[in-house]
Amino acid sequence: MTATFFANARIIDPVALTDAPGCVLVVDGLIHAVTGLDATPPVGAKIVDCGGMCLAPGIIDIGVKVSEPGERHKESFRSAGRAAAAGGVTTIVTRPDTDPAIDTPEKLEFVARRAQLDAPVHVLPMAALTKGRDGQEMTEIGLLSDAGAVAFTDCDHVVSKTKVLARALSYARSLDALVIGHTQDPGLSEGAVVTTGKFASLRGLPGVSAMAERMALDRDISLLEMTGARYHIDQITTARALPALERAKRNGLRITAGVSIHHLTLNDMDIADYRTFFKLMPPLRSEDDRAAVVQAVAEGLIDVICSMHTPQDEESKRLPFEEAASGAVGLETLLPAAMRLYHAGQIDLPRLFRALALNPARILGLAAGRMLAGAPADLVLFDPDAPFQLDRTTLQSKSKNTPFDGARLQGRVIGTWVDGTRIWENA
Repeated sequence: MTATFFANARIIDPVALTDAPGCVLVVDGLIHAVTGLDATPPVGAKIVDCGGMCLAPGIIDIGVKVSEPGERHKESFRSAGRAAAAGGVTTIVTRPDTDPAIDTPEKLEFVARRAQLDAPVHVLPMAALTKGRDGQEMTEIGLLSDAGAVAFTDCDHVVSKTKVLARALSYARSLDALVIGHTQDPGLSEGAVVTTGKFASLRGLPGVSAMAERMALDRDISLLEMTGARYHIDQITTARALPALERAKRNGLRITAGVSIHHLTLNDMDIADYRTFFKLMPPLRSEDDRAAVVQAVAEGLIDVICSMHTPQDEESKRLPFEEAASGAVGLETLLPAAMRLYHAGQIDLPRLFRALALNPARILGLAAGRMLAGAPADLVLFDPDAPFQLDRTTLQSKSKNTPFDGARLQGRVIGTWVDGTRIWENA
């Protein structure tokens, strides 16, 4: 028997929504007991003195891009695993938008083997919804599910042919497979790099209306009513989309939604002097949109906060804004950036970890994300108040394209455990 006793911890429980002092006993990779501060460690247990810092379930990050196969110079499973561990992320759910796309069982098995060999965290791969992510013909969802795919998505390639998407959703429903969608109307979004508005006009950049998100969401909700499939929206980023999401949930559709930490903490003004590290997909929104989405997370309407980790090399970012690649890395900055919402009084820590850990676990059917006896001991210990200035060159990711370079942040990961084994220690 291997036992670890976490003493003097501030336990963040996203199930009970409590934030209280206590101790946690881990035995053979599972949480054995969560007790008060007066608990006595068992004989022979390894003792970790948490020093009053926060102990919470490890983050489960849905929508991480690892650039294997095809672009290993941008990110490998080894570097992504280190970045996740440093950021308190214990499970990454990887996207299939690789080169080539993960659209066959053989490719999925390759990814699973590489992840098992190289990554210290849990890696759950998603597969493409259509072959080549080209929206023409659905993949072998049943065979891919058997091979280990936890969800199906074409990522930012929206399936524009409604009949193709309807068939895929119907088939996924028959297998109870999860489909993840990107709600941006492709016609309106084509060529756009910012959100339409005064700032975009002043900068002379092609924009897309926030209604593009609402229009695509309305279509997908209609298809869910028709098929009854399980559906998760990777990112809801606008106020206009929230009423439609609320109605869909109220009507009993099996729909959940996420949002990236960048859209929760940044707005379209951050582009400033054409700073390409702030070029994302969908583009950053107005401050009013950002505030509405933060409130939706706090109220539970939006279920999940993710990093939408998208590594890009220097050559693809050091270009004019319209030509630069979209995306930002976020595995290591997810937690400290989320602390901005906590320190601003917009969301408390238990509700924050409900969106970072518990809800992703529920959506994926995992036992993790909980501070309960019997749950996997995937844990993060962090100081929510520790200040630091981010230097992107110190990131564990191969790519350094973070919009938080030079930003002053609060919240530093002290240690990360997967199945009771420590995989990260902040020196």
